[in-house]
Amino acid sequence: MASHNEGSTKAIFYALAANGGIALAKFVAAILTGSGAMLAEAIHSLADCTNQVFLLIGLKEAKKPANDSHPMGYARVVYFWAMMVAILLFFVGGAFSVVEGIKHLRSPEPINNPWVALGVLGISVVLEAFSLRGAMIEIRKISHGKSFFKWFRETRQSELMVVAGEDIAALAGLALAFVAVVLTVLTGNPLWDACGSIAVGLLLMIVAVIVMREVKAMVTGESAAPELHAAIEAHIAAHPEIDHVMNLISMQWGHQIMIAVQAEMRPQTSDIALVDAINAIEADIQSRWPQVVWCFFEPDRKKPPAAVTETELSSYP
Repeated sequence: MASHNEGSTKAIFYALAANGGIALAKFVAAILTGSGAMLAEAIHSLADCTNQVFLLIGLKEAKKPANDSHPMGYARVVYFWAMMVAILLFFVGGAFSVVEGIKHLRSPEPINNPWVALGVLGISVVLEAFSLRGAMIEIRKISHGKSFFKWFRETRQSELMVVAGEDIAALAGLALAFVAVVLTVLTGNPLWDACGSIAVGLLLMIVAVIVMREVKAMVTGESAAPELHAAIEAHIAAHPEIDHVMNLISMQWGHQIMIAVQAEMRPQTSDIALVDAINAIEADIQSRWPQVVWCFFEPDRKKPPAAVTETELSSYP
């Protein structure tokens, strides 16, 4: 669990460093060129910096100890900050870019020093690729060979998912801005630059909605990742004290996991032996998966079929 936190923090710092340099370069280029697409990209990079700060705040708050009002701790607060990032990406990154593009469509302005804009965009691509590479390295460590898209749908690490989503959107946005500036230079028509700004904004809004959808599932309450849930269930069922697992509920709680087990136990010599067996199973689970911080175990048994009464028998034809 600690390594997952460290990996997420490392990826966030990669993104923060890259986006800080990119935002500064883009604002300078936007002032020198008057490019609407470049200004949209600068605002996007500034929003990304704020997003990374939000994610770091979330990781820090998640470490607060449990108390009477939050008996299971604050681990799920990372989902709140991830949702804030998605909203900021939608409105400040996406909506602002669309508004700027529409404004430049109505009042087209020529681009000054287009080579400055293209140079900055090229540098930004390199820095953003560096950030995405850092995120992908951390993702590969925990994805167990899954494709990126499968990992994205199944992951419960909201902050790493958000960083990866932002970086992919940023690279695609840079490509669109680059094409818009090139077309403006080649045709002399500033409408291409305005269309580039709108395209960048729409792209960011689409990515933001996708991220919101995934984070919403986490906020609502998701089980542990499917393969982890199945592994825990198989591990419990393999204990000699267990006859069979009747039900297993798992709940992702930030980087921590809560499980509730309902199982039929094999006969024990006494009630004390039964309690000892349950405690041993719980300890074994938490030893193998330290992220399972809470384990609630209910020994149960199948209800025997109800006896048929004489009255019920007489009612049959």
